[in-house]
Amino acid sequence: MTNSSSPIVNADYLAPVNTQTWVNGRHNVRCVKVIHETWDVRTFCFMAQQPVMFFFKPGQFVTLELDINNQQVMRSYTISSSPSVPYSFSITVKRVPGGEASNWLHDNMTVGMELAVHGPVGQFNCIDFPAEKVLMLSGGVGITPLMSMARWWFDTNADVDMTFIHSARSPRDVIFTRELDHMAARLDNFGLYLIVERMENGLPWQGYRGYLDAAKLDMISPDFMEREIYCCGPTPYMKAVKALLKSRGFDMSHYHEESFGATPADVVEDAKEQAEVAQAEADAVNQDDLLRIEFATSGKSIQIGEGETLHTAAAKLDLMIPKACGMGICGTCKVLVKEGQTQMDHNGGITDEDVEAGYVLSCCTVAKSDVVIEY
Repeated sequence: MTNSSSPIVNADYLAPVNTQTWVNGRHNVRCVKVIHETWDVRTFCFMAQQPVMFFFKPGQFVTLELDINNQQVMRSYTISSSPSVPYSFSITVKRVPGGEASNWLHDNMTVGMELAVHGPVGQFNCIDFPAEKVLMLSGGVGITPLMSMARWWFDTNADVDMTFIHSARSPRDVIFTRELDHMAARLDNFGLYLIVERMENGLPWQGYRGYLDAAKLDMISPDFMEREIYCCGPTPYMKAVKALLKSRGFDMSHYHEESFGATPADVVEDAKEQAEVAQAEADAVNQDDLLRIEFATSGKSIQIGEGETLHTAAAKLDLMIPKACGMGICGTCKVLVKEGQTQMDHNGGITDEDVEAGYVLSCCTVAKSDVVIEY
């Protein structure tokens, strides 16, 4: 007979945990929690099947590999959690009218579901631009990378003076309200200021109303000229912020913005790519100027003209290299160059280590000689 007062020991809990560290690449994860943040925003929390420490730079993002209507869809989302909680990571997604991936996640992603993610990548982060005083400006769901930064500084007791200004449509659209209030209540170096565009009946509001303008900026952060500024939000919001800062003579080398997802870049790039293919086929090209691109794994090869990307070459051969952004940001289209010379013009979607190992992002890489690619 067992003693009912003795503790129940979970052998699995006490077993040694062998962990790995997250590195840029493809990883299988499962959803472990879904949090309803607002009426149209949800947070999805993920963990690996085997313990993995998901360390990343706060502000970076991942690309989800989704199966929607039997079609592979790649979409990138900023990580909203902090690497100070290392065994899981979260993304916070707003339901968007007509948004294929965001609506699918809201309607279908449940606890226990598995999927593949690529990353983490991104130049927009608070590790590469350390500062003693920061100003965080966000609009709508653009709060997610800044929330990751704020959580990181909060959890690590960083000696960083933070001013956080968030703009939303209405009080019910403010994301992470309780957690932001919690931070502001416990840190002397955390100033929280919320601005809503309009009021709604029955919802009390004691914050600012309207839009972020010069008067509000001077009132909230009179020393903004001395701060490192991080900005993320819809394209009109970021354009307005940049115009405001430039008009005040702010040194824009201390301004950083998350531009991924601001425009439907995948649609634009796909159209440009199709146009490139059509133009290349229509134009009479000097055969001596063509370069041979060989895809070693598939055994296919093609000749392309100068300036055409490796991704375009693959598309002509019906080889669909996954991509989500088409701008060298998400890192999804990474391939290994085994032979030949290439030129890559990326936007932070690949690490220095991968470049040293011979990897390139096919969407923004052109051949400078005959090239052999492992794909």
